[in-house]
Amino acid sequence: MKPLSSKTEEMPSSKPFGVFERLVAWRYLRSKRKETVVSVIAGFSFAGIMLGVATLIIVMAVMNGFRAELINRILGINGHMIVQPIDEPFSDYTNLAKRIEGVDGVEMALPIVEGQTLASGNGGAGTGALVRGITVADIERLTWVSENIRAGDLVGFAAEEGVLIGTRMADSLGLIAGDSITLVSPEGDVTPFGVTPRVKSYPISGIFEIGMSEYDASIIYMPLSEAQLYFNTEDEVQSIEVFIDEPDSVNDFRPLIETAAERQIFITDWQQRNQTFFSALQVERNVMFMILTLIILVAALNIISGLIMLVKDKGRDIAILRTMGATSTSVMRIFFMTGSAIGVAGTGAGVILGVVVCLNVERIRQFFSWLSGTTLFNPELYFLSQLPADMDLGETISIIVMAFVLTFIATLVPAWRASKIDPVQALRYE
Repeated sequence: MKPLSSKTEEMPSSKPFGVFERLVAWRYLRSKRKETVVSVIAGFSFAGIMLGVATLIIVMAVMNGFRAELINRILGINGHMIVQPIDEPFSDYTNLAKRIEGVDGVEMALPIVEGQTLASGNGGAGTGALVRGITVADIERLTWVSENIRAGDLVGFAAEEGVLIGTRMADSLGLIAGDSITLVSPEGDVTPFGVTPRVKSYPISGIFEIGMSEYDASIIYMPLSEAQLYFNTEDEVQSIEVFIDEPDSVNDFRPLIETAAERQIFITDWQQRNQTFFSALQVERNVMFMILTLIILVAALNIISGLIMLVKDKGRDIAILRTMGATSTSVMRIFFMTGSAIGVAGTGAGVILGVVVCLNVERIRQFFSWLSGTTLFNPELYFLSQLPADMDLGETISIIVMAFVLTFIATLVPAWRASKIDPVQALRYE
């Protein structure tokens, strides 16, 4: 009898290149009773990759949506750029606003009077409020407010006899459209005894809901002329808020607006005012990405352990294949395909699960809120009244590629070990 040799001739095959390896890999993936442990590890690896990819997609989408919604709402009622006087107040604010609006790319320039007050309702409860004086024409152009009136209308505001308040302020003070709200400002009249607070009541013309709890609970819109009287700034405004069509390009508009103003002005933009907040969001987003990537890494390590056990269990099978002519490269491809199939299937299932959850994330939040009897994603803590999700195509592709790379790398070591099995030694010790 001719002795076995580790050097064998290549297995002849009439099948196309790779079909033999795929068939054997598929056979190894099929569950058998005596291979229960290997099948369980493969199942955990599949589930880990699926949950890791889905979690990454969902969390990144929610954080992207959270950032986008915050920017939309913050910039929806606040100017992208705030123009303030340096040497003398804005008494010619009407002409100044028209000159700024004439700059190419500027959507609107709104003269604003602002002041802090204490607002109280009929029951005596009080809350801090920011009163913003604005003209009727400008409030109509501020669509986040004018198109989101939940009760009342703009008729009283247009007649300069009423104010607009947010829904959360109305709820906290127990007010409805038509009631009166009392405002107390420390900047009142000057008397021989000092400055006395100014107290005045205004009818509520309308109640708006922007969808950002902080604004719905703290902002009051007042007709500009009335705000000038209330805050002792007759014929003047404190600032002009400028809205542009490209908020991310605010720095390009600075010299243009300074030229159009024809006077000394001080400009601040939304990036400067919210730099700390959005920087914190970006840091949190990056940290969450790195932490959740560990789930996929752990699942990849499960693939390594499962394949190593499979290689050890299939040592005799590998030796027989080698003696029949299978090359070490073919054996390596078999186990590489086995591990890669788990990674590809898990990643595909994770992408599908992540997309489905992202498309229904608000319904899921409402369901779990109903199920637990508590308010998940409390708008008073998270600013927004709904849970947003905004999937980024490039980000999703990067998650898929990362999952593929990790799982492919995880299969290399077991596949290489399988290819290095000596058929003589494997059969001798069986």
